[in-house]
Amino acid sequence: MEPLKIGISARLLYPDPRRFFMPTKSVQYLEQSVASWVMSGQVLAFMVPALSIASPHHPSRISKKDYVDALDGLVLQGGADIAPETYGEAPLNPEWSGDRVRDRYEIRLFEEFVRQGKPVFGICRGSQLINVAFGGTLYQDIATQVGESVLHRCDRRYEDNFHAMRVVEGGWLSRLYPRTGLARINTIHHQAVKTLGRDLVIEALSEPDGVVEAVRWAGPSFVAGVQWHPEFMNPSDAELLDGKPLLDAFLAACRSRKATGRPSPVLENTPCATA
Repeated sequence: MEPLKIGISARLLYPDPRRFFMPTKSVQYLEQSVASWVMSGQVLAFMVPALSIASPHHPSRISKKDYVDALDGLVLQGGADIAPETYGEAPLNPEWSGDRVRDRYEIRLFEEFVRQGKPVFGICRGSQLINVAFGGTLYQDIATQVGESVLHRCDRRYEDNFHAMRVVEGGWLSRLYPRTGLARINTIHHQAVKTLGRDLVIEALSEPDGVVEAVRWAGPSFVAGVQWHPEFMNPSDAELLDGKPLLDAFLAACRSRKATGRPSPVLENTPCATA
């Protein structure tokens, strides 16, 4: 059987005269760890570029739908804040203005994957994007809007910042990790789910402050997101939650959709559902 083709949304950089590398150009890129993590499932990974109408070489007959038609699933990778305007708010701080261009690009991509019933998995920003795409909102800054009994972001330590997370009993994650009530994960975010999007279900919460750490869609196709970065964690570290069951569940859903042509929800594509 030919390997699955998994799309990964692009991170975006814009022209910046202070940048030594291509200061006048927009740059789209794929972070190496997420590509390696996806490909560890023995699949092909493809970055899905944003199609800029500002380019004189804009492809007049290629659309997001053409990419979705060709791919078996989508991973929304992490990156810049989601712009508050995307969920109907104004930035409380200019530093939290986010990236509306990327928001629009990823939401259009996400909506086409959902329309076709093809699986989507979101990482960090990607999980927040799923929530916003389904009409939810975000805390623009956990420390000032929620209070911070847990340090959710430390730039000095970056991916080496960790905290505890409680898996919701009886949910999708509890089936993936049947003997894990409390887990340890990395954390690199200052924004988080505020109001939950339509038909989304909370799957995990940070401990002890209750910030949402994982969501899934209760709709007809596989859509799930986690706030942590499984691609940054060493699978040989027994103290951290192993990201392989997450990847396996997502790819199982992709294979099912490809084989049958029919979407199936998250809970029908859980390898450990009978554990």
